[in-house]
Amino acid sequence: MSTLLVWREKLQEIYARYSTYILKALQFLLGLIVFGLINSNIGFMEMASSVFCTAGLALICTFFPMIVMVMAATVLVLVHFYALSMPIAVVSLVIFLLMYIFYFRFTPKKAWIVLLAAIAFSLKIPFVVPVVFGLMGTPVWIVPAACGIISFYMIDYVKASATALRSSDAGSMADSLMSYTRQVLTSREMWLMVAAVVIGILVVNVVRSRSVDHAWKIASAAGTVACVIVVSAGNIALGTGISYGTIIVSAVLGIAVGLVLEFIFFSVDYSRTENIQFEDDEYYYYVKAVPKVGVSAPEKEVKRITGRRSQEQRISGPAGRSGQPEGRGAAGARRPANPGRGTNGSGEPVNTNTEEILLTRSLSKELGLRQENDKRE
Repeated sequence: MSTLLVWREKLQEIYARYSTYILKALQFLLGLIVFGLINSNIGFMEMASSVFCTAGLALICTFFPMIVMVMAATVLVLVHFYALSMPIAVVSLVIFLLMYIFYFRFTPKKAWIVLLAAIAFSLKIPFVVPVVFGLMGTPVWIVPAACGIISFYMIDYVKASATALRSSDAGSMADSLMSYTRQVLTSREMWLMVAAVVIGILVVNVVRSRSVDHAWKIASAAGTVACVIVVSAGNIALGTGISYGTIIVSAVLGIAVGLVLEFIFFSVDYSRTENIQFEDDEYYYYVKAVPKVGVSAPEKEVKRITGRRSQEQRISGPAGRSGQPEGRGAAGARRPANPGRGTNGSGEPVNTNTEEILLTRSLSKELGLRQENDKRE
């Protein structure tokens, strides 16, 4: 566990340092997935389905806000629909406009939610949507999630009915158009999945915001179970034909994603929970404090080992030239500590400093000390 915490701290440090580049790389990857899925599912126009078009659109949208990618994906879908049938493209355009009116009204800065919801349904993991959106967002995220689900079912229906829509003549075009509109607006499976995702997001968000221990784990499990119950009941009552294998796999994956999100964004130690009570002039406050779990990433320290610098001493005479330590003679005896004096052969001190010698002679001459020394000798 401690190793995972260390890796989490390292990843947070890397993200804090290179967040701009990481976000742009993720935006480019999201564009590749979105445009690739659209072209692989409804690639009715060959020119727009090429790899160069997919990569080019993803690269261009990387340098713009996410809303530009949503608009580009919408235009790409409409282009493919137009290559199949112009009335289908017109009806789809009206539906997209109605959805985006609500989208721009509630969550104009959460364009990536529409794309993630459509991608999750394309990959057959729909119950990941309520867990992720309920844990990381607010109930307002229901609107773009529903827009993404409706967009997916529109594309899925056109893909399934492409042969009939392409072979219809002018007389049956009106019937095909009415059938397409009715199928999109009255699809039981689509509205059942929208209801399940909406209920799942509300359940996860409400439980997650409670002050109970392990709230995120309980929220992930509760939201997933609510989605499974709604979809299973609707599948039996309405006969939608949703695969139970998809339901089970999606539910398990949704809980697993919830646990991963909790570890990354809400890792706390419930064993050290504290309940605090205080008051002011108007209110009593009851506060539950749960400490976060954090481990500082170890830093590598490079230690430089060098020899101890020897104490500086003066070297004079041949001993200094031969590399012997300062302050010692040839025999290793210590020299006098006074740097201004040396010794002669008899061991008597000898003046080596010129200024000191001149000063001594001058004083001796003035005070008559030199004559007294000569008389004694």
